[in-house]
Amino acid sequence: MSNTIEYRHNSPFGRLPIEQVSPVVENGRFPAKGFVGEMIPFSAVVYREGHDALGVELLLTSPAGKTKVIRMNEGAPGSDSWHAKALVDAIGTWTFQIQAFSDEYGTWHHNTEVKLDAGIDQDLMMLEGIRLFTNAASEKGRTAASAQRLVELAEVLSDSKLTHLERLHAAEAAEVQEILTTAPIRALVTLGETYTIQVERKLAGSGAWYEFFPRSEGAKFNAKTGEWKSGTFKTAAKRLPAVAAMGFEVLYLPPIHPIGHAHRKGPNNTLVAGPQDPGSPWAIGSEAGGHDTVHPDLGTVKDFENFVKEANALGIEIALDFALQASPDHPWAHSHQGWFTTRADGTVAYAENPPKKYQDIYPINFDNDRDGFYAEALRLVRLWISRGVKIFRVDNPHTKPVNFWEWLIGEVNAEFPEVVFLAEAFTRPAMMHALGKAGFQQSYTYFTWRNTKQELTQYFNEVAHSSSAFFRPNFWVSTPDILTPYLSYGGENAHKIRAALAALGGSSWGMYAGYELVESTPRPGADEHIDSEKYEYKPRDWAAADKTGTTIAPYITALNAIRAAHPAVGQIRNLETHSSTDDAIFVFSKHLSAEHSPTGKADTIVVVVNVDPNNVREGDISLDLWKLDLSYEQPFKVTDLMTGDSRHISAKSYVRIDPSVQPAIVFRVDREK
Repeated sequence: MSNTIEYRHNSPFGRLPIEQVSPVVENGRFPAKGFVGEMIPFSAVVYREGHDALGVELLLTSPAGKTKVIRMNEGAPGSDSWHAKALVDAIGTWTFQIQAFSDEYGTWHHNTEVKLDAGIDQDLMMLEGIRLFTNAASEKGRTAASAQRLVELAEVLSDSKLTHLERLHAAEAAEVQEILTTAPIRALVTLGETYTIQVERKLAGSGAWYEFFPRSEGAKFNAKTGEWKSGTFKTAAKRLPAVAAMGFEVLYLPPIHPIGHAHRKGPNNTLVAGPQDPGSPWAIGSEAGGHDTVHPDLGTVKDFENFVKEANALGIEIALDFALQASPDHPWAHSHQGWFTTRADGTVAYAENPPKKYQDIYPINFDNDRDGFYAEALRLVRLWISRGVKIFRVDNPHTKPVNFWEWLIGEVNAEFPEVVFLAEAFTRPAMMHALGKAGFQQSYTYFTWRNTKQELTQYFNEVAHSSSAFFRPNFWVSTPDILTPYLSYGGENAHKIRAALAALGGSSWGMYAGYELVESTPRPGADEHIDSEKYEYKPRDWAAADKTGTTIAPYITALNAIRAAHPAVGQIRNLETHSSTDDAIFVFSKHLSAEHSPTGKADTIVVVVNVDPNNVREGDISLDLWKLDLSYEQPFKVTDLMTGDSRHISAKSYVRIDPSVQPAIVFRVDREK
């Protein structure tokens, strides 16, 4: 327990080199991410000259200033890697350092074993041990009980009535090992750099999301007059109990603001809209107001606040769309023309993603009046927070400057640390990752387009291990914009498969209304729904679907129930993939040891999915049991959480999966008491 610290003295190396520390984002330029209840893996490469033993520790300090010292374990032989895991349980800024030291006991023990076996320096090694334990007993900070035990051990080593081997065995006693694990005998102590982890509330990193359009919930069509009556916040509130019953924790609403009339889009994104076409909610702003009010058809601001309260009472938080763009009819277009870009012909530039054109939307120019628009954006977020919103789904953040988001999220979270921002950024990896570093708590992902076993293996490992320090994935199975061919042609089986992968693979996952009804008719020539709800009302007969059983809502409910019951599932860094002999059987697991679980109990889930929605698949699965803290020597008991059936399996087991019967097997490992 030496207090000597070896400083770097302007050298990149300390006395004992400490390198490749994780989780660290760009050498500490940005904080790593964490959420309350998350198990975070730590690692570093630490080595030294010669063959003397090393000890490595994680020094983890909570926002309250309490430091926990955790002994790190050595990785694969020859890798010089060291690993530890820790549970973070408080919101705020955590710090950590890696501490390396010369393990004096480890060196003495190894040398003594070797020399006793060779029959050399036997008395000398006993003398070395006596000096080692005597000095250790007098170290500052060691408890009286442990000091006394080390003194007694030194006396045993000096007892010539015992053989050298008997004296060595005394130094290997479990009580001694516990003392030296808790308070090692350290020398050449080297302290690494200090790094930060920003720990946020649970929903910042783990949750089940649902999306619906309030205007569709309760919308009615009058066949006699040919007129539509919009749904309202009051009629939409009637859907809240069903959303809660399915186990969703967050309800995301597309923009609820007034919609412009200029260049309003009609059904299926046509350029001509009729008088009854409601337009795209993302074309924000009209004579009725802009981003700070609600569409008159939906009700009043007070109605919205009551809607939020009703959702909260059911355990649901409301996520509001934050789309920084405007209809040509938006008040900004008249009062702040400098917030937009004027083209060479004098017209205001509308949004484009060639060849796509969005004539009903003006994008913001963030550089014309930086101070003015930045202040307005912050005002809007604060306003909706005052109305009960704590989560914002940000539309197309990759089309806005990254440093704007860094500023805005920083300002908001400094004042309201509970507020969460989700980036709807289907774009290049560098930009998606930059938005995570800039402060977005989570992001949409490429999961939507990863369908094969090979694609899923690569992507799950990437988001769980390569980018998890700064990029939190939210696995959405569907959106109003995206309908993949896999879902279009895979039917109910495909919808169940994707839901199982998202709900059990992701720490957060999301689903757009209608998914449970297997709505999957594509628009010709596009990977999106026909008759998109973005441009028209879409009331659904939920009661009829429940009555006829033409819904997979019970399956969705079962998946969310598993998430709720098993804290391991709501994490991402603990995701591990395993192998199988069939190229359509995808296997992954999530595991928390009792030490790292919020419940104090080990929690292990193994998921086996047939990603081929059209065919029965069978083969052997091979589990890396060391990843699950399981022994290879004997089979272990599992329970299939989808059926309730129990059986024993081993590292290698046969499975047969008919996707029309049960596309995913979800095993809970039942550890013997």
